[in-house]
Amino acid sequence: APMAPDDDVDVARDVADDMEKMTIATAAGEGGATPEGGAGDATNATGVGADSDDDGDDDAPGTTDDTTDGEKKKKKKKKKKKKAGGAVKIGPGGKQTKPPTIPVSTLFPSGEYPVGQILEHHAHNLWREGDEEKRELERIEYGNYNEARQCAEVHREVRAYIQEWVKPGMKYIDVCETLENSVRKLIEERGLEAGVAFPTGCSKNHVAAHWTPNGGDESVIDKDDVIKFDFGVQVKGRIIDCAFTKTFNDMYDPLLKAVNEATECGIRAAGIDVRLCDIGAQIEEVMESHTVEINGKEYPVKCCRNLNGHSIDPYRIHAGKSVPIVKGGVETKMEEGEYYAIETFGTTGRGYVIEDGECSHYMKNYDVGHVPLRLPRSKQLLGTIDRNFGTLAFCKRYLDRIGETRYGMALKNLCDNGIVQPYPPLCDIKGSYVAQYEHTILLKPSSGVEVLTRGDDY
Repeated sequence: APMAPDDDVDVARDVADDMEKMTIATAAGEGGATPEGGAGDATNATGVGADSDDDGDDDAPGTTDDTTDGEKKKKKKKKKKKKAGGAVKIGPGGKQTKPPTIPVSTLFPSGEYPVGQILEHHAHNLWREGDEEKRELERIEYGNYNEARQCAEVHREVRAYIQEWVKPGMKYIDVCETLENSVRKLIEERGLEAGVAFPTGCSKNHVAAHWTPNGGDESVIDKDDVIKFDFGVQVKGRIIDCAFTKTFNDMYDPLLKAVNEATECGIRAAGIDVRLCDIGAQIEEVMESHTVEINGKEYPVKCCRNLNGHSIDPYRIHAGKSVPIVKGGVETKMEEGEYYAIETFGTTGRGYVIEDGECSHYMKNYDVGHVPLRLPRSKQLLGTIDRNFGTLAFCKRYLDRIGETRYGMALKNLCDNGIVQPYPPLCDIKGSYVAQYEHTILLKPSSGVEVLTRGDDY
């Protein structure tokens, strides 16, 4: 209940001049908040506790229990209507929207982005933590680390929204374009300097990877789909590659659990001087210890043995080193300063994928030199690819988006000449289900392994 004006003056007499008395009395008489506080502040300018309850049962100064209802005016607080969408992220600079539209540079005005999860070095490398030379290397690389963390923050905010928003009945193409447009806004897309790192993979069910809808695709999400959302963000070519699996049926939970645990095992096993083959052996052991029951039939969870994680370099998503997910790989070692995408694929099928279906993913070969082209249209398309994508992956929808039309023959010609590499969908047997989880990690010289894309979700 608001203060009675007369008693309010009594309380304030020793602590305020005449003008303050008038202000306090007026505010109290109208049931308003004082200038220093806002609606709902626990105390007002006089230091007297304000009643924040809607029922107004507490006695206000100057009133008694026998005050009649007619004499005691109660003012109910109006509940503010929540804006559509609400917020998914609160940073130092404010709240994120749904769908995400506020650049992360606004949410983090200092320009410093959250550090990922830090895992300490393996025992043979603990000396690095106190080595001043290794610490100096990290200080020198801070700018690159921070750019990678900016990309990781964009990934976390976008995927938080997608995980909550996606529902059966939506078109795959609408979901992908919503996701990609959110990335563009949050990273403040600037040509090749910052933007989407590669086409959004939303491979479903037996399709393990490299599928995104082409223009005009009318595919709709089904309630029993197992969808691998694999998307990336880049700043100055520093790529963050991270993926999760979305389902709408609890029946698939054991499959997702198996794959997530296998990915986590791979992350824990990774480190400077660790052999890639050793990581694969540990991943396989964890993955294939699981089974899943689908529609009354039990399946062993198998690794997709010809799919791998990979090292990442600037503007180069697959930088040359592969991280196997089964035993028997190469004995090449991880090295300090390297970035890796640690990803695993678990399947109820045969555990081996083949290329199948209409191609949507393409990427210019990183090491390709000058190749003479006869067709003017091919030359023109190559120029468009160089200006807009460089050696980053792209898809047909991206060509549509920048205004390219009738590019089919020219794109095929670039592929035939080895300038552009097509990446068709990778599929297990039809009727099987494949799940995927992926994180980007950084092998820091001194402080350990940073899981850049770690979030509250996975």
